[in-house]
Amino acid sequence: MHRACDSYPPSLPPALCRLFFPLWAARLHAAGSRLIGLGVFMSTYWQEAFRSRMRQFENRRPPKPGEVSVSIKVRVSSGCFHREHSPRAYALIDQELAKLTASESSFIFEEHESGPELLVYLALTTAGITLVKSVIDLVTAIIKARSEGVAKGDGPASPIELIVRRSSEGDEFREEVVLRLGPTDSASKAMVEKCLKAALGKVLEPNTQKAEAGSSPPISRTGRKRSGPSRT
Repeated sequence: MHRACDSYPPSLPPALCRLFFPLWAARLHAAGSRLIGLGVFMSTYWQEAFRSRMRQFENRRPPKPGEVSVSIKVRVSSGCFHREHSPRAYALIDQELAKLTASESSFIFEEHESGPELLVYLALTTAGITLVKSVIDLVTAIIKARSEGVAKGDGPASPIELIVRRSSEGDEFREEVVLRLGPTDSASKAMVEKCLKAALGKVLEPNTQKAEAGSSPPISRTGRKRSGPSRT
């Protein structure tokens, strides 16, 4: 299991992003340009950053036959969910991460300002989608840590979303919301597993169809294309 905190490409660190984003918006407004143009630019920039993270994950440990890579993320609806703003939650998350063995290679844990992300390998078989127990346990623990952290004073007290995402070699990008929870809500492992598998089935539908046909799942080239801006 690998941990990382690189939420942005090296060319645009978080501090510069926070500094220059308002300036870009102001200049576009002053020039009479619509902010839709800025949204498209940020969406394209974000999607390329996402694809870069997935490529790095796959290069670190190439997928085995029948495996596909996806992103599983816990994201706040507004504000930040990072250790700087949620120290109590991250203290609990760190305890869960410490329980994992160094040999765990099916996923990596990344920290972002909007919330933690797991880049995960899952197996596609004729029986369906298989997620390793450690991933389900960690996702459930993150949701619980967020709830307990808010109850003890972490901020902001915003709702959270559990989402799954995947990109293809082309410009296709798929995202499905797994769960929406209040800031102090929690979820059982059984609930998390059931909802994750249902959402992953939608994101990986072309792949699962191939697996059911008895062939190795190729990278999806069809699906819902996300056109608007997104968050890390």
